[in-house]
Amino acid sequence: EQIEKQFALSARPFIMHGNSVLDHVITELYQVPENIRLEYLRVKVLELLVTLKTVDPTLVGIERPYFYKSQVEKVRAILAFMMKEPERHFTMEELSEKFNISTSSLKQCFKGVYGTAIYTYMRNYRMDMAASLLTQTDEPITVIAGKVGYTNTSKFSEAFKKVKGKTPLEYRKIEI
Repeated sequence: EQIEKQFALSARPFIMHGNSVLDHVITELYQVPENIRLEYLRVKVLELLVTLKTVDPTLVGIERPYFYKSQVEKVRAILAFMMKEPERHFTMEELSEKFNISTSSLKQCFKGVYGTAIYTYMRNYRMDMAASLLTQTDEPITVIAGKVGYTNTSKFSEAFKKVKGKTPLEYRKIEI
């Protein structure tokens, strides 16, 4: 009840960003040792509640986005559609038209649901896919670049390094 009042949860749901302590506690909820699962989760939920009580909602960036269920469903369908063809770069206009959603709603809803812009999400997805191909296959980097939508290998290497911190060649040597 205290936490509900503190964050005015009855008004509308919200997203709270930028609290490393909360991020840490929540991350640990996913790393549960099997032999003490129930006890561990109880302790972590209590830790989460205590941590929430110490957070001043006026000092953290609290966003209160609201999206219609139909918008969220469309955004999820758009992501699934794009993931089927990672080599293809879709424009916002193409996606908006195909899924009957305005470009501004698409951008806002996607960021609200996935926490990042649509192009950033897809770039990261493509680079994760490329990283997997680099370590699990012997395919040339130019072929991998093409599979994730890059016709120019140097542009691919630049994007890969920006996301992964290493060039594709360095990544392949280190990870194998």
